[in-house]
Amino acid sequence: MNDNQPKKLYGLLKDFSTVVLVTKGGADLCHARPMAVARVDETTDLWLFTARDSEKVREIKADSRVQVHCQEGWTNCVILEGRATVVDDRAMIRKIWKPSFKVWFPEGAEDPNIVVLHIVGERAEYWDNTGASSFRYVYQSLKALVTATTPEIKEGEQHGKVNLPR
Repeated sequence: MNDNQPKKLYGLLKDFSTVVLVTKGGADLCHARPMAVARVDETTDLWLFTARDSEKVREIKADSRVQVHCQEGWTNCVILEGRATVVDDRAMIRKIWKPSFKVWFPEGAEDPNIVVLHIVGERAEYWDNTGASSFRYVYQSLKALVTATTPEIKEGEQHGKVNLPR
C-alpha cells in the first residue's frame, strides 16, 4: 500500500450518496440493505442513520463486523470492511442531519428512534475508472479486445487494497 491510498479511498467514498450495508445475522446469514450516507470522514469513517429498533442494530450489537459496498456503474467500486457501533448522540445526529432523511424520520433530527451507525473501516478494496483512469481503462479495454489479451490495470491507481491504520 502506498501512502496516498487512504486519501484516494476517501476521494472515492465521499462521492457516494448511498451504499449497501452488509451485517451478520443469525445462523451465519448475511443481510444486505441500501442505506443513505449521512457523512464520510477524511479517515474514511462512515456515518449512517437508522432506527433504534431496527434489525441491523440488533445484528451489529451481536456482531460488529460489517461490509459496505459502493458502486457507481462501471466508474468506481469500493468494498469497505470494518466494525460498526451504534451511536445515540443527539449532537452528532443534529450535526450530520440532512433534510432528505425526513423520508424515514418524519419528526426530523429530534426523532427519539434515530441512532447513527458509525463504521470504522479496517480494510478496503477499490476499483477506480474515474478521471484519467477512465481514459486508461477504455484504452486498455480496446487494446485487450484487439489483441485478445486482458486489460492491464494499474495497481494502486485503478485498483488497490488498503489496510486502514487505527
